[in-house]
Amino acid sequence: MPFTPFHFGPSGFVGLVFRRWIDVPVFLLANVVIDFEPGIILLFGLDYPAHGLCHTFLIGTGVGLVWAFCAYWGRGLIGRLMWLFALSYQASLRMMLLSSVLGVWLHILLDSFCWPDVQPFWPLHANPFLSLTTIRTIYLLCTISFVPAIAVYIYAVLSGSRKRERMRSTRTLS
Repeated sequence: MPFTPFHFGPSGFVGLVFRRWIDVPVFLLANVVIDFEPGIILLFGLDYPAHGLCHTFLIGTGVGLVWAFCAYWGRGLIGRLMWLFALSYQASLRMMLLSSVLGVWLHILLDSFCWPDVQPFWPLHANPFLSLTTIRTIYLLCTISFVPAIAVYIYAVLSGSRKRERMRSTRTLS
């Protein structure tokens, strides 16, 4: 599912809940970056599985690390974008590396439940997650998870604005 918005529900929720330890924009975008593989395969009509090597934990980790370094290089732009979303942002390479790899892994895990061509533990040619549930259930979970993700985002914005207001009040009193 190239560039699907379905991954943003679970990744938004997880990223925002754990934003103290996870770089939210890097984590969110890692869930999209991994789908460049099926996008390119479909765009050029390549005779290759849509969910190939990048949709494995091993190669996906490498994709995540490359994305983290790219994001670190563009951290100033990411910081400005986070300001537009009214969220504070402090970038560190360590947090970006962790967030990117975890974001890719979450994407691979979700796709593992849906697509028979995903082999998450490659070079082992098996997908133990495929028959555990249906694609409809995963899509429903991903869609429903937008609601708590939005709630956590609103909480983060409101708590951040209260914190900024307290800081301004403290400076005014000094």
